[in-house]
Amino acid sequence: MDLVQKIELILVLFLLFFNILFLINPGIISGLFLSDNEKTLSAPYDFIKEDQIIAYENKIVLEIENYSLSRYAPSKSMVPVLDSGANGIGIKPKSEDDLHVGDIITFKQGDNLIVHRIVEKGLDEDGWFFITKGDNNNITDGKIRFSQIDSVLVALIY
Repeated sequence: MDLVQKIELILVLFLLFFNILFLINPGIISGLFLSDNEKTLSAPYDFIKEDQIIAYENKIVLEIENYSLSRYAPSKSMVPVLDSGANGIGIKPKSEDDLHVGDIITFKQGDNLIVHRIVEKGLDEDGWFFITKGDNNNITDGKIRFSQIDSVLVALIY
């Protein structure tokens, strides 16, 4: 058996092994490529209801009050959900009750506006707080207070 045949045999065995794994557990393939962080992310809350989306033949209208439009810095902290090419639509939350684990918010940290996902919501002696983290970051941003929050992302347009 020459070198090429050995390589072919190894590749066939490798493919056969992964096909068997996939038949036993179809989710195993995606699990191989996702970190523990990505496996536990919560989806954002559904802020835009179906009756707020009006589809015409030549345009789509979103009926959203108090919105803001956003572009994003190429920080890579929220890839693949958003990056510098995306256009975001955000709304100013009225209270802490409007925000949920999984929501993507824009908040002030010093002189910077940061766009990260809420990974925890809690209450302490100073009131409600939100723990946020970029989907690609290993550490959180610490406690974010409602007064720091500029908007919550309700739509992304690529």
